[in-house]
Amino acid sequence: MGCCSGRCTLAFICGMQLHKQRCPVLEEQLVDLVVYAMERSETEEHFDADVGGTSQLLWQHLSSQLIFFVLFQFASFPHMVLSLHQKLAGRGLIKGRDHLMWVLLQFISGSIQKNALADFLPVMKLFDLLYPEKECIPVPDINKPQSTHSFAMTCIWIHLNRKAQNDNSKLQIPIPHSLKLHHEFLQQSLRNKSLGMSDYKIALLCNAYSTNSECFTLPMGVLVETIYGNGSMRINLPGTNCMASGSVTPLPMNLLDSLTVHAKMSLIHSIATRVIKLAHAKSSIALAPALVETYSRLLVYMEIESLGIKGFIISRVGNPSHFTGDVQLQDASHPATLQSPATESSAQSGCCTPDQPEPAASMVTWTHNHYKLLHTVRCFHRSVESTALRLITALGSSEVQPQFTRFLNDPKTVLSAESEELNRALILTLARATHVTGSIHSGFTSLDVVLTFARVTHFDHVFKELASCLWLDFFTGSDSIHGTWCKDILQTIMNFTPHNWASHTLSCFPAPLQAFFKQNNVPQESRFNLKKNVEEEYRKWKSMANENDIITHFSMQGSPPLFLCLLWKMLLETDHINQIGFRVLERIGARALVAHVRTFADFLVYEFSTSAGGQQLNKCIEILNDMVWKYNIVTLDRLILCLAMRSHEGNEAQVCYFIIQLLLLKPNDFRNRVNDFVKENAPEHWLQSDWHNKHMSYHKKYPEKLYFEGLADQVNPPMQLQPQYLPIYFGNVCLRFLPVFDIVIHRFLELLPVSKSLETLLDHLGGLYKFHALLNSISPMAGKSPGPFPNCDWRFNEFPNPAAHALHVTCVELMALAVPGKDVGNALLNVVLRSQPLVPRENITAWMNAIGLVITALPEPYWIVLHDRIVSVIGSPALTSETEWAGYPFALLDFTACHQSYSEMNCSYVLALAHAVWHHSSIGQLSLIPKFLSETLKPVIQTEFQLLYVYHLVGPFLQRFQQERTRCMLEIGVAFYEMLQAVDQHCQHLSYMDPICDFLYHIKYMYTGDSGENHHDFASGHEAATALHHTQQQDRDFNVRRDRRLRLRRLLLVHPAAPHLLALVILCRCLTLLHTTLAHPHVGGPCKRSKAQRGAIMTVDLRNIFAVSCFPARLGFCSK
Repeated sequence: MGCCSGRCTLAFICGMQLHKQRCPVLEEQLVDLVVYAMERSETEEHFDADVGGTSQLLWQHLSSQLIFFVLFQFASFPHMVLSLHQKLAGRGLIKGRDHLMWVLLQFISGSIQKNALADFLPVMKLFDLLYPEKECIPVPDINKPQSTHSFAMTCIWIHLNRKAQNDNSKLQIPIPHSLKLHHEFLQQSLRNKSLGMSDYKIALLCNAYSTNSECFTLPMGVLVETIYGNGSMRINLPGTNCMASGSVTPLPMNLLDSLTVHAKMSLIHSIATRVIKLAHAKSSIALAPALVETYSRLLVYMEIESLGIKGFIISRVGNPSHFTGDVQLQDASHPATLQSPATESSAQSGCCTPDQPEPAASMVTWTHNHYKLLHTVRCFHRSVESTALRLITALGSSEVQPQFTRFLNDPKTVLSAESEELNRALILTLARATHVTGSIHSGFTSLDVVLTFARVTHFDHVFKELASCLWLDFFTGSDSIHGTWCKDILQTIMNFTPHNWASHTLSCFPAPLQAFFKQNNVPQESRFNLKKNVEEEYRKWKSMANENDIITHFSMQGSPPLFLCLLWKMLLETDHINQIGFRVLERIGARALVAHVRTFADFLVYEFSTSAGGQQLNKCIEILNDMVWKYNIVTLDRLILCLAMRSHEGNEAQVCYFIIQLLLLKPNDFRNRVNDFVKENAPEHWLQSDWHNKHMSYHKKYPEKLYFEGLADQVNPPMQLQPQYLPIYFGNVCLRFLPVFDIVIHRFLELLPVSKSLETLLDHLGGLYKFHALLNSISPMAGKSPGPFPNCDWRFNEFPNPAAHALHVTCVELMALAVPGKDVGNALLNVVLRSQPLVPRENITAWMNAIGLVITALPEPYWIVLHDRIVSVIGSPALTSETEWAGYPFALLDFTACHQSYSEMNCSYVLALAHAVWHHSSIGQLSLIPKFLSETLKPVIQTEFQLLYVYHLVGPFLQRFQQERTRCMLEIGVAFYEMLQAVDQHCQHLSYMDPICDFLYHIKYMYTGDSGENHHDFASGHEAATALHHTQQQDRDFNVRRDRRLRLRRLLLVHPAAPHLLALVILCRCLTLLHTTLAHPHVGGPCKRSKAQRGAIMTVDLRNIFAVSCFPARLGFCSK
């Protein structure tokens, strides 16, 4: 339950508008998790402490899951409660009862108004079981957050009683005697009109009366006024002429955690209402920092997204339709003043947390829409671009394909039509996700539908037509990008922003991406032509006399984006820029200036490459530094991003990285900012109440200027500017640089000559990573780490739960080892293959599944070594010997039975380990199995034992291939037939013909059908099979038939369609043998059995082939 993939899958199903129905299996799992949490609470030390124990996180997680699955009707609430009562009866587990009632209250408070009262009455039966006290339960200390859980049962009774009153029901339940003190306390608190924020009394009232509008208005109004302010106090925000309401202290996370989901929904709805009123009133006062921060904190709750509140907020507050034409921001009443904090909070405070990938993809689409619309609002343009970059690079590898395949019908919505850097970042994310998951070969889900349709209707021409339309590269190798889910995305990117990749970067891409960009190579302008064009434009600049003509020429749309290069030459030659240069920059606008920065990055590489060094190099560095920090012409993060994303080769690439290093380290401007920010701020911003004060302190010391204020001060005469800034609540150049820093590190690692410089960068700027979501998760693991795992708020970290965190940390440590990946992979396999005395026998399957989880989360060089182990086992004497096995082969390959009887062999160990690894593999990783079978195993398969081993190896995964990769299923079927041909040619006698034929028969009629008929000559095979069957019917002598089959076998081996003919002949032979052997019990193979024995054994044999030897136990890990 901890992994988000299951939630995403169900969300996808719900998005298809399928019929929602109860899933008893899922319901039972939820009940078992609740019982497990009750057991943990009973045995955990210090569970009732203020912080709570490790099971506190489990209860928090359960409340979110319950809402999601019950809300979408996958689980029935009354059935769950009754099942809980049954499983808890007589066990005396009451220590976690308050937390259980808190979980139930989450759903009851939000759904009781829309459902029948009878659906919730079983909770009272659970109350009688868990609250046996005859005396009144005392009121807890309401200064502690756990007090809200202690009141949960009383709140449930209040909601039930309110529902009964509204329905005029006769089922009204009197207040239980044990809850009377709690109820009286709530009634007394409700009469108090002056509620304070020093305790949790407001949270208690919100939870108890959220369905009673008369009582709910008072506590909710106090919360809203606390974060909104009284309307009279004003404070300054960063930038000029930017004022906000005076409330700066957000609601603490402990208080928000103490509110039910229904109360949180009401709070965020109240915030949205206030924001919309502000927009309509066209107020010049920005939103209060406390309100924006509280809004951001509310968005990290998964259950809020389950109820669709984020979509409501974005549609009401961030609607692109608010913007028409070319927007020129003149006052803060513009809707951009409302969208700017939404954008900032999304990037900074976890609106799209790692366990909520779907909102992240939606936010990417939202930012691209606004990137195109607000092209003249400079500070908002910067905020949107930074947010989009952070969202794209933060997508988890397993989240990329599920999220972006939602946009296959219209990939333009999730791509930037203008920003080459954002599209490049998306390609890097695709490449990373492909390396980790192998998802590039996932193809279209429409394939299974087409195959089924073709198989049922026998309209092969329809199949061909649809296949070509869907770009199904059905019979090509795995290195082709045709037919992949990302082909349209890549093609659209190339249409929007054509670009190339440097060879050292391209070599790190997966093979299909490499092939795509080699086929779609884009001609690049030579550096010589760039220099020539800059010189030509500079001559025009100096020769033109009319100011209006100059401004028009250099700022008009369609003119070469070379103006920053001209400013560089002005500073290099005259050491100043005149007022006309400033006016041209103003006219160009924020969006168009990005193209100038891109060209300027290429021009810098040329200038530094041809620099004579010494004083000239120092002069270049000084000018570049002044353009960033003195004249405020271009921001550091934007310039570094452009430089890092260029496609320079060889020496020019080294010069580019040298410029990046100089910009970051040579001047002290950026280093001073980083050092002060790291020293004065803590990364756990959600626990701070004074974030705004520290935020303002930083901006007062290091003001960020986006309207060329520095240049306006330096021109002659100086220009007086009063630019209108949008409110900045969180961001600064240090935080904006973090996603750029990730990309810089990747670029430095790709080019070996400059990789040493990376250590210098990290020495000076590495402190910034304490504010990175990844380091927020890893830092508690540094040094000693006592206990099972650190207790931290996973909602604000890179990983959704401790299991995923442990898996990623393990992978990072393994990849950091200074040994080849092949050696690491072999060492992992040897943990169970060669270190059995060190692994408890009773836990061997758990160890195998742990190995499977870890090794499949690593890149291909680590897990591909399993194929070598399989080849080694195939060639071992146990499988190549012509002698009979001591035991029945199917029993020998049953790892569980052999392990329990201490009779396991190396071949059964490898079989079980392969099953564990492949079970946790992505379909991209499994798609290499057909190639492995046909190119590696087929040449070495000669004995019947080897063939049976391969069938056991692959059999359990045929269903998955059929559902997720039908092409691979067909290739596997062909490989099985060809292996059978080799075995038949090499062996004089087949001892296990019955199970082999059953297995192939099952594959044909359950998975492949007649799909291969278009590609192989099956017609002659049918004729031969028919002739054989006719001959066998006429021939009554069993021995004569056997001789005839042997002669036919020799004939078939020279036939061009031998593998498929042989398969069909064996099928007919199997049916005939079965019929005649049953008719002649005295005639048989090596073992004489009765009809019942043969039928039972054949059933067991087939079942064993399809059984997974080592069925994975989750053991706290999140399977893929």
